[in-house]
Amino acid sequence: MTVLADVAVAVMALIHIYILVLEMFLWTTPRGMKAFGTDPDLAAKTRVLAANQGLYNGFLAAGLIWGLVAADPVGFQAKVFFLACILVAGLYGAATSSRRILFVQAVPAAISLVLVLLS
Repeated sequence: MTVLADVAVAVMALIHIYILVLEMFLWTTPRGMKAFGTDPDLAAKTRVLAANQGLYNGFLAAGLIWGLVAADPVGFQAKVFFLACILVAGLYGAATSSRRILFVQAVPAAISLVLVLLS
């Protein structure tokens, strides 16, 4: 179960690294605008805001990676904390921005969190 939990945590870290790249570097490109449903005008106006969001997603990924490499109990605690943060952020985003966030962020975080807690 521990290996499965660690794989789930690693996948969550990779998802958040990808979100970082989209928000910080690809926000005004066709790929970034398609991912977030923006147009060139809105993307240009919100570029700095998106980069800030991307940075936060990078911190979430870094926390999960820390959890994977740190010895327990710190590794376990880091995984639980950062997965809980992602779950809360995903639920908030789904309620306020797009239901798609529920399936991209919140549900995978919840599954990963359960796996970590059971491992």
